[in-house]
Amino acid sequence: MFWPFAYYDLYDYTMWGYGYGAPFWGYGYPDIYTGIFAPYGYGDLSGYFYSSRRSSGGRNLALDRLAQMCGDDRSDIAGLPIDQIQQVVEPTEPQRAALDDLANASIAAAQKIRAACPTQMILTAPGRLAAMQQRVEAMIAAVAMVQPPLEKFYGLLNDEQKARLNGVAEEQRRISAAKAAKGSLIESCGAAPPAAMQWPTAEIEARLHPTEGQRASLERLQDASAKAADMLKASCQADDAVTPPARLAAAGKRLDAMLQAVKLVSSALDDFYATLSDEQKAQFEAIGPRRTSELDRPGMMQG
Repeated sequence: MFWPFAYYDLYDYTMWGYGYGAPFWGYGYPDIYTGIFAPYGYGDLSGYFYSSRRSSGGRNLALDRLAQMCGDDRSDIAGLPIDQIQQVVEPTEPQRAALDDLANASIAAAQKIRAACPTQMILTAPGRLAAMQQRVEAMIAAVAMVQPPLEKFYGLLNDEQKARLNGVAEEQRRISAAKAAKGSLIESCGAAPPAAMQWPTAEIEARLHPTEGQRASLERLQDASAKAADMLKASCQADDAVTPPARLAAAGKRLDAMLQAVKLVSSALDDFYATLSDEQKAQFEAIGPRRTSELDRPGMMQG
């Protein structure tokens, strides 16, 4: 599933900044590429990369949390860490009321994102990008739901409370920077796509034997993909959002760019896919799984 921990990543970045390497910013062009060519290599994808490594419990815990996020909307699973926020800011009664409003909005936002979880495995490239678009649209709607009560709550805090809340994110930033200095697996939002994300042009040619018209359509798809990569690289957030409302606004802008990139590629992919015969479609969908089996062989290098 695209972006398994969507809401967790969104609120982790919003409230606590760059802790855990800011998984929110790890999603981008590699995930769109993977929507076209079914996932081949769990650790190759920026988004899946983070979801599998972000907790000390390992993959089993990650799968448990995924099941919870897509099947359980209890407040202790889906909402913001309200208790932790209370401990940090020690709210007054008016502030507590605003925090309760924020908590309710966060639960509704989590339910919105959970409703966009796919209910079955999607077997075609156009279907995967359509599901990706639905997921991002749900996240954008969630941002719109949380932003007003977050801004209201933050606006009611005094300078000392704001400093304490922002200080938690600053501490997470320092921890992440220290981990990066030690060679951790934190990736940059603006990094070039890995070698495994190069278009398998030769393999498409060999498998599909495209007509001239199909080649032209494929070139338009590749051009759209390159433009999407540039759009997402340009939308990487500068390291200057130091308050929760500012980080949520930055996340919203990133999601807007993500949606436009997905739509751009999806449109070109639909056009290309429509030109293929059933046999060609089957060959196209087999590219990713075949590369998985080859990359998994002993001694094989990714690239």
